[in-house]
Amino acid sequence: MKELVIIIRPEKLEKVKEILDLKQCGGMTISSVMGCGTQKGVVDENAVNVIKGFKININLLPKIRVEVVVKDGDVEDILTELRDKIATGHVGDGKVFIRNIEGAMRLRTGERDEKAL
Repeated sequence: MKELVIIIRPEKLEKVKEILDLKQCGGMTISSVMGCGTQKGVVDENAVNVIKGFKININLLPKIRVEVVVKDGDVEDILTELRDKIATGHVGDGKVFIRNIEGAMRLRTGERDEKAL
């Protein structure tokens, strides 16, 4: 099993949910986060914000973090679908981190590993 941590633009969430639903993912956790990467959080290079009288440059942008655990065999298909349907070709599209999962257990039934997904 693998955990995919998918960081995306907020407007891409519905498309990601569609992709994961088509792969019959059993569930996902979605968080609203702030962050920056290669884009350095810059949307408008001339933008300056004032907070409590101090000029500052906000270098964090709103992103959505989607966490899902999937079967090993589904990873490449999901990654391909995400690339094909989510990417705009511009900096700030996001990233997917892939982690190994040693095991899982459904609390209600005690089912383990892939049965718990």
